[in-house]
Amino acid sequence: MTVKRILLSSLLMFMVFACSAIADVKTLDDVLDLFPAGLDIAVSFDESGRADLEAAIGLIEATLGVTASFDAADEDAYTALDVPAEYKTWVNRLSQAYYALGDAFLRGEEGAKTAFYKGQQWGLKSLRMSPDFATEETRHGFIDAVALETDVEALYWTYGNWARKDEFDPLGAIARNDPPKLQALIERALEVDETYLVYGSYRALAAFWGGLPPLPLYAYGQKLPRTLSYICPVLNEPVFCEDCADCPVDPDPDAYFENRLIFAQYYLMEKGLWGDAARVLRSILDDEVGETHMLYNAFCQVLARELLVKVEEHL
Repeated sequence: MTVKRILLSSLLMFMVFACSAIADVKTLDDVLDLFPAGLDIAVSFDESGRADLEAAIGLIEATLGVTASFDAADEDAYTALDVPAEYKTWVNRLSQAYYALGDAFLRGEEGAKTAFYKGQQWGLKSLRMSPDFATEETRHGFIDAVALETDVEALYWTYGNWARKDEFDPLGAIARNDPPKLQALIERALEVDETYLVYGSYRALAAFWGGLPPLPLYAYGQKLPRTLSYICPVLNEPVFCEDCADCPVDPDPDAYFENRLIFAQYYLMEKGLWGDAARVLRSILDDEVGETHMLYNAFCQVLARELLVKVEEHL
C-alpha cells in the first residue's frame, strides 16, 4: 500500500470513528438515554461528554421549534415559542442540559453565563406551560405561582440556572429581588420530591444559605446553621449532625460526592474548620467515581482538589 493510500485509509478510519461517536445522539430516543430518571445527565466528564451534551441540546431545540432566527437572548422569544404540552419534559431536559454545560463544561469560560441564562429561560418556559403557573401575572405573584407548581424538574432546574447566573451579578440579583424567588423555587422542589437528583434540593439549600454574603442584618445574609441543617440529611457526619434525629435521609449519602463537597465548601471552610475540611475533601478524592454519577462525581473531584489546595494553606 502506498503512503498516499495509507493516509487516505487512516483518514477514512478517523471519519468512521468520529461518526460513530456522534451516532449515539442522532435521535431523540438516543438523547433520552442521556437522561436517566431523576439523575444527572449520563455523559462522561471529558470532551466526548461535552460533544454528546451539545449534540443533545441541538436536537432538543430543533424538536421544540428553535430555528436560526430564534433570539436566545430575548426572554420574550421563549415565551412566544409555541411548544406542545406533551413536549414539556423536553423543555425540562433542555434546562438541565444547559445547567450541566455551563457548570461542568464551560466553567471559567465566557459562555457559562449565557448557558445559565438559557437554562433559566427554558426552566421558566416549562413552569409557564403549567396552567396554574401561567396565570402568575394575572392572579398570582411569582412566589404564589411557585407554591402551586408540582413539576419538580422545572422547579429544580429553573432554580439551579437562575442561581448560577446571579453569581455573575450579585448586586443586580439583590436589586431585582431574586433571593426570595430562588428560595421559593428550591423549597418548593424539596416539598414536591425530596429525593429528586439524589436529594439534590438539600444540597442546593445548603449552598444557598452558605454562599450568601455574611450580612447579619439582611434577611438573605449567610446563615451557616441553616446550611448545616440542610446538608446533614445527606451526610455521614454524626458529630456535626447530632441534632438531626432523622439524618441521613439518603440511604447512601457518600455515593454522590457533591454532598461532602457542599459540606466542606459552604460550612466547614466558612467556619474555619480546616482540619475537618481537609478530611472531607480527601475522602472525595480517595473514592472511585463509579458509573452511576460519572459526570458530577468526576467534576466534584476536580473541585475538591482545588479546594484542598486552599484548605492546606491553613493547616
